[in-house]
Amino acid sequence: MDEVRIAERTRQLLAERGLRLKKSLGQHFLTDRRILDKMMEAAGLGPEAGVLEIGPGIGALTERLAVEAGQVVAVELDERLIPVLSSLFSDQPHVRIVQGDVMSLDLSRLLQDHLGDCSRISVVANLPYYVTTPILMRLLEEKLPLDRIVIMIQKEVAERLTASPGSKAYGSITVATRYYAETEWVTKVPAHVFVPRPQVDSAVIRLKIRQRPPVEVRDEALLFRVIRAAFGQRRKTLLNALSTGAVDGEGKETISRVLSETGIDPKRRGETLSLEEFALLSNRLHEVTRN
Repeated sequence: MDEVRIAERTRQLLAERGLRLKKSLGQHFLTDRRILDKMMEAAGLGPEAGVLEIGPGIGALTERLAVEAGQVVAVELDERLIPVLSSLFSDQPHVRIVQGDVMSLDLSRLLQDHLGDCSRISVVANLPYYVTTPILMRLLEEKLPLDRIVIMIQKEVAERLTASPGSKAYGSITVATRYYAETEWVTKVPAHVFVPRPQVDSAVIRLKIRQRPPVEVRDEALLFRVIRAAFGQRRKTLLNALSTGAVDGEGKETISRVLSETGIDPKRRGETLSLEEFALLSNRLHEVTRN
């Protein structure tokens, strides 16, 4: 089925159900099977794999996951779409539809209840633009038993997540994500392959979850405070950025000494530091503040 026919089918299904898409939920439904093919290749599923899908919509991606994976649990916020999804997968007991907000559900319990018997678990989803970062960081920070995350997101966000130090797109979300996962670009997704058409292009990225962080960190909370402070005002030098609240009670003199001891030029800006340098800096700050 080509892109035009899939788009027509999508519109027809929505019309039959009397459904109007909600801009507030960022609802855009994919109509290009080639993109689905690339997502499945990146996910590398199989009969032993379990999948958590976030925001299945009317089930285009869910249909492919049902074929490629052993177990699928799809969490949909819009209760109007639950009857559509339940009808589509009524004869597929390995696909479970859950109505709820992924930001408030107990994800650990959800995975245990529905995918606990799977040898590995992945997240595969077309994420709404407006909640991409909160959802992604929750998946990473809760340290769920995930093997990988394959997500379709706004192209600009994908560029930030896969950026290199020193580039314009490199930011705090880049560094934080890299702490938890290896991030890879999969493919660009043009706006015209969605119904309705969004105003921006999308992209698919893959995150392979690390078994352990690539750096040793004595205080994770401090590391992320340092990262946020370094990027808080991008035009500021590292010395000035960190002297405005990265470490409670520590002033510019202490920050300057720590930067000197770690061999990091205080005139550099946060976007030039690698994860390894942020770890080195936060570890030395941890030592100083404990003494």
